[in-house]
Amino acid sequence: MSGLGALGFALIPAAALILGGVVAAFHPPAPGLRSLLQHFAAGVVFAAVAGELLPRELDEHHPLPFVLGFAAGIALMLAIRAITERSETKPGASGSGGASTLILTVGVDLLIDGMLVGIGFAAGAETGILITFALTLEVLSLGLATVATMMQEGEARQQAIVTTIGLAVVLLVGAALGGFLLSGLEGDPYLAMLGFGSAALLYLVTEELLVEAHEVPETALATATFFAGFLVLFVIEMVV
Repeated sequence: MSGLGALGFALIPAAALILGGVVAAFHPPAPGLRSLLQHFAAGVVFAAVAGELLPRELDEHHPLPFVLGFAAGIALMLAIRAITERSETKPGASGSGGASTLILTVGVDLLIDGMLVGIGFAAGAETGILITFALTLEVLSLGLATVATMMQEGEARQQAIVTTIGLAVVLLVGAALGGFLLSGLEGDPYLAMLGFGSAALLYLVTEELLVEAHEVPETALATATFFAGFLVLFVIEMVV
């Protein structure tokens, strides 16, 4: 699929991000509900990696490009975490400063999420659609959490909504970059980008969604919701 097609599908998670932000601005979700959404999104994203990206890599017999791409993905995500953690520990990283750090962190995350849509469509239309579905659930939860945090730190409702729209544009920019740069990619570069995308998605599950979800006491329902998300995407993949 062309880069323009990937950009068109990226409008879906962008709209979900804005929807989550608007809902949180007027009716902030309870922490328990947000945890359930994050568990479900984590299961869906994990299934997208296990059911779509990794099988395509296993069909090839050139592990080095995949390993290099995977290592690059992990290195980038860890570097971003180190930079944002350093920003959070600086004086003034509370109040509006804390909100600015949060927006920067979320912006970088959404830029990569957008690129993952492009990587998914580079792997095939079905893979791209499933990854788009997985990321839609993820960014819906992210929009809810981001605006809820901004409101808690004293940001005006209108400013929080405008910020969410700006973050949606960042996601679309990432999708455009990923879609147009990766369109027609094949061979070793293709494997490297699949490795990069797999690493980024796995990091998203283990170090973002589930970490945030566990900020509230874990329940059996929350755990079951993770597996429900995993199962839902697999069933969709089987019947589509």
